[in-house]
Amino acid sequence: MEKKKKVVVAFSGGLDTSFTVMYLAKEKGYEVYAACANTGGFSAAQLKQNEENAYKLGAVKYVTLDVTREYYEKSLKYMIFGNVLRNGTYPISVSSERIFQALAIARYANEIGADAIAHGSTGAGNDQVRFDMTFLVLAPNVEIITLTRDMALSRQYEIDYLNKHGFAADWTKMKYSYNVGLWGTSICGGEILDSREGLPESAYLKQVTKTGSEQLRLQFKEGELCAVNGEHFDDPIKAILKVESIGAAYGIGRDMHVGDTIIGIKGRVGFEAAAPMLIIGAHRFLEKYTLSKWQQYWKDQVANWYGMFLHESQYLEPVMRDIEAMLQKSQRHVNGTAILELRPLSFSTVGVDSADDLVKTKFGEYGEMQKGWTAEDAKGFIKVTSTPLRVYYTNHKDEEI
Repeated sequence: MEKKKKVVVAFSGGLDTSFTVMYLAKEKGYEVYAACANTGGFSAAQLKQNEENAYKLGAVKYVTLDVTREYYEKSLKYMIFGNVLRNGTYPISVSSERIFQALAIARYANEIGADAIAHGSTGAGNDQVRFDMTFLVLAPNVEIITLTRDMALSRQYEIDYLNKHGFAADWTKMKYSYNVGLWGTSICGGEILDSREGLPESAYLKQVTKTGSEQLRLQFKEGELCAVNGEHFDDPIKAILKVESIGAAYGIGRDMHVGDTIIGIKGRVGFEAAAPMLIIGAHRFLEKYTLSKWQQYWKDQVANWYGMFLHESQYLEPVMRDIEAMLQKSQRHVNGTAILELRPLSFSTVGVDSADDLVKTKFGEYGEMQKGWTAEDAKGFIKVTSTPLRVYYTNHKDEEI
């Protein structure tokens, strides 16, 4: 008997990947290995349900590949160091996790000697690029199968197929689709498809349950979050989850992102990301006190490129390691506590408490009294600084304003 080919399915438990597991096992005769790469978006109950469903669908083996720690250490902390917000808005939430899910799937496929890797991406989104590019680089001799994309499958076709073959599940078509991850939740569908509309309260997974206001104190050590309201964490992932639980109760971090997709069309997505927006807001505020002018400037330049390359599926580009090295080095004096004021649907910065606070200086207090120079020094500085302008307008009097 001919030996069956092995295929690893990047299995999320959703409709597309559920169809993929069953179709490849039943119709194509593959030995299917269902692998769920978890970057922090799955609960223990969801992972258990995924395992049960994978075997019902025909998989010979199911595995959970937990890469949450790798995701934080190899990318997420650098996004915090760089205060990365795509188009100044979106914290590159679930989309950044796709790269690490793809890395985990590729490694597993190589480990078991798979003949193919399958994923459930469509032909109109960014994820197909993120998965395919990673597999082409890290598993170059492995076939890539994308049934939803290549067969142009409709949701109803997949539902009918699964029902016909005895897999009962609630595939009720929801108005919205959600991708939940450690760094936020993206929301697609519904009003998102109409550029004139925003999302109603009911579209968000986390509702506003707090009124009034409260202060949130986030402490950083060399740029990494280490304490929340005085509670210290050895694990920054747990600190992130703590911030999320506090901020989500106020509905903080909701917004709409519009940007250019990798494939060239415009894309629109809603999101809720309390922890990313609060942590980045606090971290950026602390940096204003602890970094020099040019540290902030150049760090912003490379961080913008880092976020763009991450979104564009260029995480494996070697320059990303160089940017990470610069971002890491820039954080050596980013120490202290940033104080935020939280209220429903918004927050504001209050102040910082840091031994590295450059506002505290013996040379002078802004707008008050100089201590490190004399009045004559100031006048001489201003005169020298004005020299290029005085030279120009002396020679071009016709351009005087």
